[in-house]
Amino acid sequence: MKQEQIRNFSIIAHIDHGKSTLADRIMELTGTTNDREAKNQLLDDLAVEQSHGITVKSKTVQNLYKADNGNTYQYNLIDTPGHVDFSYEVSKSLAASEGALLLVDATQGIQAQTVANYRLAKQNHLTIIPVINKIDSTIADVPKVEQQIRNLDKEFTDMTILKISAKNGLGIHDVLEAIYQRIPAPCGEKQQPLKALIFDSLFDPFKGIIAYVRIYDGIITKHTTLMLMANEQHFSANELGVFTPSMVPVNELYPGEVGFIMTGLKEPHLVRIGDTLTNYSVPTNQPIQGYEPVQSMVFAGFYPKNNDYNKLKLAIEKLALNDSSFQFNLETSTALGPGFRCGFLGILHLQIIRERLEKEYGLEVLTTSPNVTYQVHVKGQQQQDVLVVNNPVNFPYFSLIEDVEEPYVQAEITTPNDSLGAIMKLAEKHKGIFQTMKNEADLVTLIYNMPLSEIAYDFFSHLKSASHGYATMNTVFIGYQLADVVKVEIHINYAKVDALSFVLHREDAQIMTQALVHKLKVTVPKKLYPMPVQAIIEGKVIARIDIPPLRKNAAVNGEQRSISKKQALLRRQSANKRLEAHSDVTLTQEVFNSILELDV
Repeated sequence: MKQEQIRNFSIIAHIDHGKSTLADRIMELTGTTNDREAKNQLLDDLAVEQSHGITVKSKTVQNLYKADNGNTYQYNLIDTPGHVDFSYEVSKSLAASEGALLLVDATQGIQAQTVANYRLAKQNHLTIIPVINKIDSTIADVPKVEQQIRNLDKEFTDMTILKISAKNGLGIHDVLEAIYQRIPAPCGEKQQPLKALIFDSLFDPFKGIIAYVRIYDGIITKHTTLMLMANEQHFSANELGVFTPSMVPVNELYPGEVGFIMTGLKEPHLVRIGDTLTNYSVPTNQPIQGYEPVQSMVFAGFYPKNNDYNKLKLAIEKLALNDSSFQFNLETSTALGPGFRCGFLGILHLQIIRERLEKEYGLEVLTTSPNVTYQVHVKGQQQQDVLVVNNPVNFPYFSLIEDVEEPYVQAEITTPNDSLGAIMKLAEKHKGIFQTMKNEADLVTLIYNMPLSEIAYDFFSHLKSASHGYATMNTVFIGYQLADVVKVEIHINYAKVDALSFVLHREDAQIMTQALVHKLKVTVPKKLYPMPVQAIIEGKVIARIDIPPLRKNAAVNGEQRSISKKQALLRRQSANKRLEAHSDVTLTQEVFNSILELDV
């Protein structure tokens, strides 16, 4: 295939605007799939993607299209997710593309995530083709949506906007023609030293890490010794190929092409997403610039329910290889035993990983409450010596702390005009500091500086509720700022349960701890004797409640029936107080959810 006949493009859209359906139609009309292979959401092959109806991980597929001008073009479609939690996957796809189809639902119009993904595409200097989908719907308002798109950017003022129905195949031919007519061919020279971007990876237990690559300069041939520039790791390209969408081996990959390389490497840290791949004997001088590595936004602990630690360890390692945005470290809890401290892009990402562990590996895990990373300055140490804490268990004793800094993000919230008041109240409730506001067509964009801890769990769900599903949010990390936060320790029957510890703002402590102990009263499994639940901050009990016994007991029901039983109970409780014995309470997921569901 000549380089001028290659087109690399992505489809960007708000969630549920028909992106996966359009990808299915493109593959059908180009003959990439046949009737026997055809199914809905063909590129969404994960069980969680099928069940949720969303794209979680970006996919790549090569399509050959015979155009009306008689030429055959190679269309490399790099599929993208639509949910805000997976904007990192979108950025990976756009980094390997020259153009993008901006898909908008004719029944809903431009929504917030449409604008967010459009901005990502503009930042990558992509050629954008606007497409209106679902024009055959009875509630479609095509003229209104067309005007919204033209108001989005001046470059759309005189541009032809394509109108299609991805479900019925209406107008798909026009989309295929527009791709080669409007999107430029990739640049690059065969004679230059090899320069390729690794934009994704997959793990195969037999073949090792499979790197997804986009070639910029040079040629890759089989059995060539290649080098990863970040760590100067070299390996032999035992096999390379393209996606159709299954993996098809080829002998060479040329500039502009997208494909895969079997690295044979088994260590996940060796292959980094965004790294530059080059020839070991004749390397390129400069790596590819501008690719941002992933940053975990939310941390939580994963612990096996049925003592399947080794199985969980193996499953998490495989998931980390197949999902470069998922990170983990080993940790041990006195209450739950060995487990993992995991980093996620957001709460939906956490839920998806948990579901994949259950559906793909048959493992049930206990998930601790999500938290963020704090920087703690300890008394007596140099100012530059900062203790980084991403697990509340490791938070220093309060008398040793000089001050604490928490991560802040700049939240860019895009919402329809009629939801503006509700969104601003929500942001202020979550300690947002208003920065600026601007209008874009029928949408308003609000800029807030917010503590990451305030938006880590359910802020996005509240945002969707306040805007009836139309608002979205993009966040950019802006650094650490001083915060008045405290560590809350939970004691059950006078024994500290470290897995239930969490950090929150001091001003919220009184209300949230009172609500928490009342929730734990219901969710903690009962014993034959009453158990006090205490929330302790800086050595003081600020909330307490008693979990009632499983059934009435003469020792605790206030009646003078059994002195010996009452004395035995008092001795047991006294021993617990003195020794602070480990609690023998069984911790269920409902117990951890008590912390997750707290709201001021």
